[in-house]
Amino acid sequence: MTDGIFMGGGGESHAEPQHLGLEYANRHGLIAGATGTGKTVTLQIMAESFSKAGVPVFMADVKGDLSGLAKAGSESAKLHEAFMSRARTIGFEGRYSYESFPVTFWDLFAEQGHPIRTTVAEMGPLLISRLLELSEAQEGVVNIAFRVADEEGMPLLDLKDFQALLVWVGQNRDALALRYGNIATSSIGAIQRSLLVLENQGGAQLFGEPALALSDIMAVEPDGRGRVNVLAADTLMGAPRLYSTFLLWLLSELFEELPEVGNPDKPKLVFFFDEAHLLFDGAPKVLIDKVEQVARLIRSKGVGVYFITQNPDDVPEDVLGQLGNRVQHALRAFTARDRKALRLAAETYRENPRFDIETAIREVGVGEAVTSFLEDKGVPGVAERTLIRPPSSQLGPITRAERAAVIAASPVAGKYETKLDRHSAYEMLTERAAQAAREAEEAERVEAEAAEAEFRAARRYSGTRVSRSSSRGRRKSESFGEALAQNVMKELTGTTGRRIIRGILGGLFKGR
Repeated sequence: MTDGIFMGGGGESHAEPQHLGLEYANRHGLIAGATGTGKTVTLQIMAESFSKAGVPVFMADVKGDLSGLAKAGSESAKLHEAFMSRARTIGFEGRYSYESFPVTFWDLFAEQGHPIRTTVAEMGPLLISRLLELSEAQEGVVNIAFRVADEEGMPLLDLKDFQALLVWVGQNRDALALRYGNIATSSIGAIQRSLLVLENQGGAQLFGEPALALSDIMAVEPDGRGRVNVLAADTLMGAPRLYSTFLLWLLSELFEELPEVGNPDKPKLVFFFDEAHLLFDGAPKVLIDKVEQVARLIRSKGVGVYFITQNPDDVPEDVLGQLGNRVQHALRAFTARDRKALRLAAETYRENPRFDIETAIREVGVGEAVTSFLEDKGVPGVAERTLIRPPSSQLGPITRAERAAVIAASPVAGKYETKLDRHSAYEMLTERAAQAAREAEEAERVEAEAAEAEFRAARRYSGTRVSRSSSRGRRKSESFGEALAQNVMKELTGTTGRRIIRGILGGLFKGR
């Protein structure tokens, strides 16, 4: 196995230098530890190392700190001496230098990076239901709506497409129920209310075109370095379900779209899923099963997935079993539950006779971790207490002006900034409604003209000439008939008449 990515060393403990082998980097991994123990720095140095190895990276910047990847560290920084001391301690001094990395900034809200979007259809009914926190019955209605859109050839691109489709489904629920089962108006109402909440959280900006092209997050620079894609997530964390669902969608898209590559020498992309517990909190079993399936199979597409969380037990056991590379920062054990979690975390490591793993996880300092990386033939390495190497890029965020300059110079600048609104389900259903209204009005006019012609013909009809007295009597009778006909005409040309005619025609949104 090649040396791969240098993660750190043991310093005075004389532990072996720790490397993450590139050929096993697509076997996924876990970065865990309590707040303030160094997870973000570990994430930063891994992103740097993958980029230098020619591997693109996608990561969420939850705290706003990772923008520093776009700027080289500085000798004037207050931690410079500490970094240099750490480099000397772990034998990294001759290879350590400050440098920046090619970064593309993304933002669902288009404030701190390029807009990043998908379509409602690409998100799919399962993830839409997860995003809206729907019940099983409501998810069933969403599935029906997606099926109808597919059969009717109506593209679902943004939220107004979906909202219009739900209105159509509600108006035609009786006919659809014969084929798909009962569609409760209460379920449709609940879905529409959830969509309104999502809009209020800014989620409507996630849906639309141009949708993200996967090739734009898998780009490699002419100098051979992989691009580091940083999703601004500090504001996004205010809507945690939106955050986790979007990242799961992106992971699913990679799984669906990328070809099989077997066992590559290095990953095609490394995907970091920060605050991973948000993905699994309250998730239905079908969703957890989907995550497990993606984690198990996506490595054959050349994608490595690394979950970052405070505690390993935040990740379901079946998913945790897929994570071969581990970096465990300190865990605190103040309660019985904490002690149990600490013990379980220690049991997932290959034992090292030189120290007790459970004690080490509790005692490691900031910037230190218990690590284990896959070795030859994919065997987990022995656990080691590792001093994590210092970052080469700036520790902490860059300024707004510096971020704006990076965004302006990005290779995708201008590609996603203007939102498109092409002909889709909303426009198609609006056109159907307008056409049905025109047909109803035309039928109403024809009916009115026919009724009027019949009435006039009845007035002109006379079998024999009548006397003056009988003529006066007939005029009285005709006056009554004329009044009755006029009232009928008024009703036919009024709201009630239009409802009768439209009922005969089959409804405003009847498919053509």
